[in-house]
Amino acid sequence: MNRLDTTNHSLLTDFYELTMAQSYFEHDKSNIIAGFDLFYRKNPDHANFSIMGGTEEIINYINNLSFSDSDIEYLRSLDTFSDGFLDYLKNFKFTGDIWAIPEGTVIFPNEPLVKVKAPVIEAQLIETFLILVVNRGCLFTTKANRIARQIAKTDILLEFGARRSQGLDIPVFAPRYAYIGGFDATSSTIAGKKFGIPVSGTMAHSYVMMYQNEYTAFEHYCQSYPDNAVLLVDTFDTLKTGIPNAIKAFNNVLKPLGKTPVGIRLDSGDLADLSKKARKILDEAGYSDCKIFVSNSLDEELVQSLKFQNAKIDGFGIGERFATSKSSPVFGTVYKLAYIITPDGTVTNKIKLSDNPTKLTNPGDKKVYRIYDAKDKAYADILTLVSENIDSNRKITFFNELYPSHKTTFKANEYSAKELLVPIFKDGKQVYETPKLSAIKDHCEKEINTLYPGVKRLKNPHKYYVDLSNKLLKLKNSLINSHN
Repeated sequence: MNRLDTTNHSLLTDFYELTMAQSYFEHDKSNIIAGFDLFYRKNPDHANFSIMGGTEEIINYINNLSFSDSDIEYLRSLDTFSDGFLDYLKNFKFTGDIWAIPEGTVIFPNEPLVKVKAPVIEAQLIETFLILVVNRGCLFTTKANRIARQIAKTDILLEFGARRSQGLDIPVFAPRYAYIGGFDATSSTIAGKKFGIPVSGTMAHSYVMMYQNEYTAFEHYCQSYPDNAVLLVDTFDTLKTGIPNAIKAFNNVLKPLGKTPVGIRLDSGDLADLSKKARKILDEAGYSDCKIFVSNSLDEELVQSLKFQNAKIDGFGIGERFATSKSSPVFGTVYKLAYIITPDGTVTNKIKLSDNPTKLTNPGDKKVYRIYDAKDKAYADILTLVSENIDSNRKITFFNELYPSHKTTFKANEYSAKELLVPIFKDGKQVYETPKLSAIKDHCEKEINTLYPGVKRLKNPHKYYVDLSNKLLKLKNSLINSHN
């Protein structure tokens, strides 16, 4: 339980990474150390923050990374790679260093989520997989948390997306990230087995339609599951037959056994209106503890709307709009070179220029600090050079290059700072102990609680700044000027 795939994904790489790697190999650049930053530029859904996911998948990938004999023979068949380079790949092993932000942590655009420092070929070959899993992990965890923030603490949030997913991998991993983001259970049985996530599911409309009448279907289901009876009541007519037949089954099957029903589920119609009417009928029948679950193409905005309408709903089943992240299906991480170190120890900082100022990269080996104000609320993130240390006993000033008027100063002892990137691999060896999934889920909830309410708004959230230290800003400007 709580362990990810041990499959070797060495060929899950874009072909140009292999062609570049061979060119590095042939031109004696194999011993150059490259420092790469993996980051993203824009939050999905016009939000102001996202949630980190994918760190554990990176760990499993690196620990199982090697080129098999069949991999080598396939590459040989392409008539692109030399025998010398293929021999190098036969003995390939990651020997570098990796830092990452732990899963469940609140993250913001333009700050490194993952840092890689390794011989350039090693750093280049892992690019696609790192982008892939961080894209997926952040996208699903962020979407899940956006939904989870709209419900009450006592509400139940269920992940129902397996059958709406695009591919075989999503029903395995998306429920894991949903759980981290705040969901309670999943309908995906394989995810339940793999990660120990609670599983949930009752019946489909086909179950009701298999019987000669609706009541018999409900009767048999209550007999099969007297301790967990949740009946789908909208196959024919929710108010005229569905709920009355459910109550009849509760009375005739469960009550004599001393059992109480768990709930009913609505999967169509005006969910707000139906839930209010269903609540009234159930209460009058003596089933005030019977929960009302709803499903049917729900997302954070629809859940928020139902809550605004004072719908009488106790649980939400979220399917396609989570599993496809329908409103914003691309997370958009990038992997950019920040510096190189030649064998003689010379460090050369690198920057990518662009006519679009939002696409300028930040050079050098960096840290990411989160600044908390006197109320222990997250105030801003600061990128510094790795040689810098933030000491809350000293005054601090930081700058935002895209908003020149935004300069922030904290006096000594009026703030605290936490470094976000933690070592994951050192010299190719794992140095990070992966937390249990439940601990990651708790960490995510605590992270959300450090944000001011305005930052968490679905619409027009308050701007949260990711600023640069004075030294990093000067380095960046000097590289821009030297290229000019």
